[in-house]
Amino acid sequence: MVTDSGTTPPTSTGLGRRGILAGALALSATALVGAGSATAVAAGRTGTRRALAPSDWLAGIGDSTPVQRLTLPGTHNSGARSGGLYVACQGTTIAQQLNTGVRFLDIRCRAFENAFPIHHAAFYQNLNFDDVLTACRDFLQAHPSETVLMRVKQEYSTVSDAEFRRIFDTYLDGKGWRSLFRLDSGLPTLGQARGKVVLLADNGGLPGVRYGDGGLFDIQDDYQAEPGAKYPKIEAHFRKAAQQPGKQFINFVSTAALLPPRWNSDRLNPQVHSLLDGSEGAGWRGLGIVPLDFPETRAGLVDSLIRHNG
Repeated sequence: MVTDSGTTPPTSTGLGRRGILAGALALSATALVGAGSATAVAAGRTGTRRALAPSDWLAGIGDSTPVQRLTLPGTHNSGARSGGLYVACQGTTIAQQLNTGVRFLDIRCRAFENAFPIHHAAFYQNLNFDDVLTACRDFLQAHPSETVLMRVKQEYSTVSDAEFRRIFDTYLDGKGWRSLFRLDSGLPTLGQARGKVVLLADNGGLPGVRYGDGGLFDIQDDYQAEPGAKYPKIEAHFRKAAQQPGKQFINFVSTAALLPPRWNSDRLNPQVHSLLDGSEGAGWRGLGIVPLDFPETRAGLVDSLIRHNG
């Protein structure tokens, strides 16, 4: 039985389409890096410039700004910290991610015994949906100027959309989480989103913004491209977002590509950081959501993304 205290559900050795995980070693995830980060600078609501901590950086951006015109640092498979070298995608907790400036979470929920344990393929992450929502609530209560865009996706279970929605509703109403969410179907302005988790529904049964809707989103997520092939896709998507604003761009820096996520992030994150701070990239604004693996291992990367606002 899955409980709020984190009782582990049984796992299976079958890994579906991510068969590469079958070879995962029982190795520890990379050591956590502290949540401290450099102070960011953003445009104030009155047009002035002000220094803002990473935990409050959206306070410097006007309420009327559409969320799709922001550059939002994010994490890929945000709860995946356990299971070994081939499974872990993050080295910090949800709370630490939010405090260091991350504003997009990629949450993978297994439907199991009327609850949502967080999984990466077959691997339970010693984390449940209540834990994720508690971290978001606590953060937003302490920092009401901020918002969290959250993709919710079914992982390692195959229940119907209706059943997935039924379980989700138990969180909204049975456990009292409805007030935390913005469940409208359209992308909001920042003012409409402040203090809320904006649900990006990657499941046909859920309310919220329909994740992947071609009328709303432009997504680069080639998770099977090795870093040498992945980087040009990332660069091209940044350039498109800067030059053709309108949709909600999502540009995944992460990739599996037959190697451990950490190894791939060690190659890609520095390249992306250099691009963003380079002569062309420094002038880009409104780059959309940028999900990363292990962003904390590249000092200044999240801060650089935050500077691409205004």
